[in-house]
Amino acid sequence: MSTAFPAPTPRAGAPRVVVVGGGVLGVSTAAHLARAGARVDLVTEAAFASGASGRSLSWLNSAGARSDAYHRLRTVGIDRYRTFAARTGLTDRVRFDGGLTWAGPGESYEERHAHELSIGYDSVWLAPEEVAAWTPGVDASAVAEEGAVFNPGEGWVDLPLLVEALVEQLRAAGGEVHTGAGRARPVVAGGRATGVATASGATFDADAVVWATGPRVPRDLAELGLHVPDASPVSLLLETQRIDHPLRAVLNTPRVAIRPTPHGTFVLDSGWSEEEVVVRGDGDHEVPGSTIAGLLEEGAKVLAGNPRLEVTRRGVGPKPIPGDGEPVVGELPEVAGLHVLFTHSGATLGLVLGEFTAREVLGERVPLLEPFRPGRFAAATV
Repeated sequence: MSTAFPAPTPRAGAPRVVVVGGGVLGVSTAAHLARAGARVDLVTEAAFASGASGRSLSWLNSAGARSDAYHRLRTVGIDRYRTFAARTGLTDRVRFDGGLTWAGPGESYEERHAHELSIGYDSVWLAPEEVAAWTPGVDASAVAEEGAVFNPGEGWVDLPLLVEALVEQLRAAGGEVHTGAGRARPVVAGGRATGVATASGATFDADAVVWATGPRVPRDLAELGLHVPDASPVSLLLETQRIDHPLRAVLNTPRVAIRPTPHGTFVLDSGWSEEEVVVRGDGDHEVPGSTIAGLLEEGAKVLAGNPRLEVTRRGVGPKPIPGDGEPVVGELPEVAGLHVLFTHSGATLGLVLGEFTAREVLGERVPLLEPFRPGRFAAATV
């Protein structure tokens, strides 16, 4: 089945839009804009998915407690992935085999499970001995004695492969792609974004600009005198060798999170391992060998059969998280025509925020985005 969508309907006086960012949010927005008939230039600093999208666990979920508005947006985001997989047939890179999680020592997830049931989120409480029947591939002895929460509607996406498919759609719809352009900056005149200039010397005129540079968004906006609080930590993702193993769900355990990939490998991350990454003054990162070995060991402990895991790839760098934890999406009140995307859960929100941002660039106001406008920070400082 082709990954293409129907050809765009030509729009009289279609706007020219420049989208900056080669991760899932930027590429998704560009593809949606092109399919809607806009003239699109997608500009990237380096290769596609070479930043946060290339080192994401990419768990599709809205588990746990969060604001009602954020939960609603995430559930809509998950729905878009189901539609995308059905329309494109790309079920190798978008899977819905559930998610399993359990609490650490001295903690309990009973309240979490009760909260999920109260808001209609699909949530099943499992005793350790019941886990294998719901989601094979887990070592039952590693599960907390009180039990675990299984969310059957959750899944995962392989973001680099998704980005690849979206770029194909963008090009098929007539969009232009400019990779390796170096760092970009918005061109602003008279309080309006009029284009983009890049370190390579290339410039792009625009009627509107979409800024989706991941964890660099706060820095880029600060150069315009605009403040967006930033809580982006360092992320570390390991990918293992190919392994024949029955695990298909996403695991989120106290010491390691794991998901399968379309390549027959696993990817792993954790909070504690990220804290052990050494950040150099020049922006480089050093990952101790003991950290890598420890994360692989923790992964083996929760997998059935406790297989020996070997690392074949690692990704390290900042993970975009706004200061208040909520997405930052929409046109900047201080700069007309400059739309920003900065959020955690870029995987879960990748398709829906691309769609909604495209609709707003083309003149529509999307009510679901109202709680997440960047103007909330300007209001807080008055």
